[in-house]
Amino acid sequence: MSEPSARRALRPPAGYRLAASVRPLTFSTYDPCARITAGTFWWAARTPAGPATLALRPAAAGELLAEGYGPGADWVVERADAVAGLRDDLTGFAERAAAHPVVARLAARHPGLRMPATGQVFARVLRAILEQKVTGTEAYRAYAATVRHFGEPAPGPMQPLLLPPDPAAVAAAPYWVFHPFGVEQKRADTLRRAAAEAGRLERCADAAEATRRLTAVPGIGAWTAAEVVRIAYGDPDAVSVGDYHVPNTVAWALAGEPRGDDARMLALLEPFRGHRGRVCVLLAAEGVQAPRYGPRMPIRSFARY
Repeated sequence: MSEPSARRALRPPAGYRLAASVRPLTFSTYDPCARITAGTFWWAARTPAGPATLALRPAAAGELLAEGYGPGADWVVERADAVAGLRDDLTGFAERAAAHPVVARLAARHPGLRMPATGQVFARVLRAILEQKVTGTEAYRAYAATVRHFGEPAPGPMQPLLLPPDPAAVAAAPYWVFHPFGVEQKRADTLRRAAAEAGRLERCADAAEATRRLTAVPGIGAWTAAEVVRIAYGDPDAVSVGDYHVPNTVAWALAGEPRGDDARMLALLEPFRGHRGRVCVLLAAEGVQAPRYGPRMPIRSFARY
């Protein structure tokens, strides 16, 4: 078993929940680039210093041990606290949460949940584009097949674990490469355009700049941009406008209304501005769902773009 080339002990707050906090970084239990196994979170990344794998595991005395493998080990270990959600800034949220009984209850039930910030834009862009306008099952199949087609083994002992695709390779691939993965030409072209812009996207200073650059790419809209910046920058205010289910969930949870559109969702979330995305994360963590009328659809499905 290979040994880590960088190691760091982190001190999470009391009650911190590793698995719940990093689960948004995994796309199902079988994500080829990130997984939770035996209480350890494994995450593969293409860093500015080269390929790397980060392992996060609980250690003695309440510490969280971060270990890095590969040429980018120092980079991932230096960012390990952000990846774990330990840089998540909850300033002002308690006061806002207290103003609504449902949000106050959820905040009390999930005090150890933190929002990660990976610092990796394109890896999340890849997933978000493949989630556009399809069911969660279809999106995962396309994502896993794409990663395996372009993927390279990630460094470290957790195998099989693959690196996210190299943006240059994705940008250079003709659109028909993606067809066997269930990706039609429109999403394939959007993905290739985003891959060609990956260098500029990775250099964005903050979520606002990233959102501007992302939405300037044809085929990327508010939903995709929010899905990206919530994870890459840990943006607690990012709301996935255009989602099929989230407006209904928010309307049901906060107002007892079984259906809501984007405008109603944003109006209900306005008192939590600065933490609107965090409220949605808490609703998801609690498993809140609006009543369903008609055909059942997977929760993670049918976003616009």
